[in-house]
Amino acid sequence: MKKIVFIFIVVILYSCNNKKEAKHVGTNTIAETTDTSNISKETDIKTSIPQPKVTITKALVLGKFNFTKDTSFVEVAAKHSSKSLYLNKQAYAAFVKMHNAAAKDGVTLTIISGTRNFWYQKGIWERKWAKYASLAPADRAKKILEFSSMPCTSRHHWGTDMDINNLENSYFKTGKGKKEYDWLQKHAATYGFYQVYTDKDSGRTGYNLEKWHWSYLPLAKQYLEYYNKNVSYADISDFKGAELAKELDVINLYVNGIPETLKE
Repeated sequence: MKKIVFIFIVVILYSCNNKKEAKHVGTNTIAETTDTSNISKETDIKTSIPQPKVTITKALVLGKFNFTKDTSFVEVAAKHSSKSLYLNKQAYAAFVKMHNAAAKDGVTLTIISGTRNFWYQKGIWERKWAKYASLAPADRAKKILEFSSMPCTSRHHWGTDMDINNLENSYFKTGKGKKEYDWLQKHAATYGFYQVYTDKDSGRTGYNLEKWHWSYLPLAKQYLEYYNKNVSYADISDFKGAELAKELDVINLYVNGIPETLKE
């Protein structure tokens, strides 16, 4: 009888221990799921590419710095570009991966414009300002803004955006250009790149369609968020027509003139 009772007690104790272990394992499973959830919050939702931590300053988003002296920028290799230009190191590393993948598919991607600081953009803007001198000031600015940014408002200041292969939309409609554009549309997001100036049929504001302009979103998204929190119209100055920035609502309509899906 005593032996039976002893065996019964052992069975009960073994059962209780198993329940505790099962509960413990369940807790670990929940913790691991929670950790994965936390990681996903730090990851770009669209690309599943981690958003790298970057140091952002007002001078950088306004383009008022020397990118050739900034250690977060690097000169692009000649085999990847049509001229001497610079990009943010992380954006360039992502481009190299995309470039190599495209090459395997018989597509050549060449950067024809990269980082442009305030003074570079000012040169572009003021040449066009003189070109359209016959127009009233606001109309002159709007004409330039079809394809070119006011200094202090360009994504090219950030080193995250680049122009690829050609500056004419018509080039990408047929032949070699179409093959390149089709490849980018299909694969660029895998490497973190998105076309930010798409057709405006969906209600997007700002610049006209630019099939050549691609943005490294894991970084550019952070710069845009910083820009919106820290830059005001008082910061957009020191070039011809700068006083029109507020009147034309360039921060809202142009700086933020990208598809809503790319802001999320």
